[in-house]
Amino acid sequence: MMIKTGKSSIGWVLVEALTAIFIFMSGSPQAHAQKAEVKLFAHRGGVMEYDENTIQAFQETYNRGLRGYEIDVRRTKDGQLVIFHDETLDRIVGLSTGIEKQTLKELKSLKTKKGNVIPTLDEVLAFFNDKPGLYVEFEMKTNKPAYDENKLVKYCDELYNKVHASKPARSTYVLTSFDKRPLSYLKKTYPSVDLLFIKAEALNQSVLDEATAMGIKRLGCRVDKTTKEMVQQAKKQGFSVSLWPGKSVDDFLLGLALGGDYLCSDVPVAITEWAKANGSWITLK
Repeated sequence: MMIKTGKSSIGWVLVEALTAIFIFMSGSPQAHAQKAEVKLFAHRGGVMEYDENTIQAFQETYNRGLRGYEIDVRRTKDGQLVIFHDETLDRIVGLSTGIEKQTLKELKSLKTKKGNVIPTLDEVLAFFNDKPGLYVEFEMKTNKPAYDENKLVKYCDELYNKVHASKPARSTYVLTSFDKRPLSYLKKTYPSVDLLFIKAEALNQSVLDEATAMGIKRLGCRVDKTTKEMVQQAKKQGFSVSLWPGKSVDDFLLGLALGGDYLCSDVPVAITEWAKANGSWITLK
């Protein structure tokens, strides 16, 4: 099987994107005859639609029918797990300091620029707890300068125990990271844990090999660089494939055409509404 790289890969992805958009927006019986099923989940609760990583975002998207989420987990100066993406508070709150340099009490005195509080992991788990049938990715934001090996172990143990003590019925909770350290530790310490390895690149054989070495069967790779052939190859090897980023309906359609099992989106409500109006053949799980 030939795997396209470089400029030819970009051209191939563009062709697949245009083909997907033409097919899925076509009203032809042939287009509607082929059913498509995919798990759509809200990146940080829908980062382009709501105040990211807040209870408000999770509540709004849940009310609009979403049952999948990606959230980011960091550890405060006094060892509390909270939901926040960036290494500093600047973009969201307006302060140049980081989560890891603040106590929980200090963080709770702050609000985002849109007027929401930064939630703890416990608060988010409590919000999810009475909502069956969820898919949630907990991304471990364990950048090396702030998380030495000792802090990393404490972080991983607490995250694993909290998440698995509070999972609602018929739900899938997955711990994810770009950082191999927490993934490797969790796999060794808790062999049955559900893990996903994230890469900011195309799905390729090297990524499959890295994941295989860690014993991980879930992957998250870039939708705009991945080919359909590689998705098919990954599935043949027993992997499930999550594709990102998803900044538009077009990105969603590309991910669908590539055969992604899970599609991460910044605009999940827009996609849900588009699918209701135009995609009767699409099942959003």
